[in-house]
Amino acid sequence: MSAGRVLVAGASGLIGAAAITAFAAEGWDVVAFSRRPPEVEASVRCRHVPVDLTDGSATREAVAALAPRPTHLVYAAAYEKPDLVAGWSDPRQMATNEAMLGNVLGPLAAGGALRHATVMQGTKAYGAHLHPIPIPARERAPRDDHENFYWRQEDLLRELADRHAFDWTVLRPVQVVGPAYGVSYCTPPVIGAFAALSAATGIPFGFPGGTVHPVRQVVDARLVAGALVWAATSPAARGEHFNLTNGEVFSWQELWPSLADAMGVPCAPPRPMSLTEELPRLAGVWRDIVTRHRLRPLSLLDVLGRSHQYADYTFGYGLTTMPPPALVSTVKVKQAGYTRVHDTEATFRDALRTLVERRVLPDLTGAAG
Repeated sequence: MSAGRVLVAGASGLIGAAAITAFAAEGWDVVAFSRRPPEVEASVRCRHVPVDLTDGSATREAVAALAPRPTHLVYAAAYEKPDLVAGWSDPRQMATNEAMLGNVLGPLAAGGALRHATVMQGTKAYGAHLHPIPIPARERAPRDDHENFYWRQEDLLRELADRHAFDWTVLRPVQVVGPAYGVSYCTPPVIGAFAALSAATGIPFGFPGGTVHPVRQVVDARLVAGALVWAATSPAARGEHFNLTNGEVFSWQELWPSLADAMGVPCAPPRPMSLTEELPRLAGVWRDIVTRHRLRPLSLLDVLGRSHQYADYTFGYGLTTMPPPALVSTVKVKQAGYTRVHDTEATFRDALRTLVERRVLPDLTGAAG
């Protein structure tokens, strides 16, 4: 017997694909909404419904056609502007993201079967992209006074939950890491493509960010997916916000040699470089790499998505002075009962290895030979 029926919206993204795998492993009946099919193992059972969540009419029709109706919603979709960082403060982007959630959650809640919905936020909830934040940032802090689509979505979530009597949870993962490609916020395909292009051109594979060493946090996509399964049925998660991290901090510069080793390329000294500017210029070299290594026929931008823009941001490209730390506490979620942690170095190495196994990145280690 199924543990329940969950609709994963934004299923082809980094969190969505991991959520499908996690729920299916626990015996849930999984329905996936996204424009393109989610990349999951062949053994993972889910029903994919191709739908563009910005199309309100098509989304409502897709929800209405679901039988039986899902009892749970995981909302992991996001609309981003072409200029990734600038889009974070764009009112039109905020309005689009609010409408997308409404297109799914409105008809799903009105159907009467919905028992729980989880939506995603992040450290921008604390204003980390705008100003220094408390260290560590905690969920009990008052709502940060800035325009953000998180607040619009959360207000809509609360309104519909009160009207239709379902429970909700908000998860706030820091930078999520996993084996996704062609998305907006995933650094492993950027790191792997940069390594392959370095090997092909002789460009040194040195850390391309700033000259300072800020402390960072990330979270494994599998940890986030586990938290989504936990939140779906745990009374301790109802009506709560939870930060999520791997449970440790790291420095990009200190991690870089391990990334070079994972990709099978020499690690060079740090060398500031805008990947947003430089990588697209090597699209022709990437085509040669695809042919030589018999990779999937993906263009360089198909692999990167907009994540090379995010890589410049998180690597600190252009920084010459230490930025304020942006670290969050995960005491609350652990006290509530979800205690999973991950080794950050292993998180990145696992993601890179999976992208190689899926023939998105080349095997430069010699392991395949």
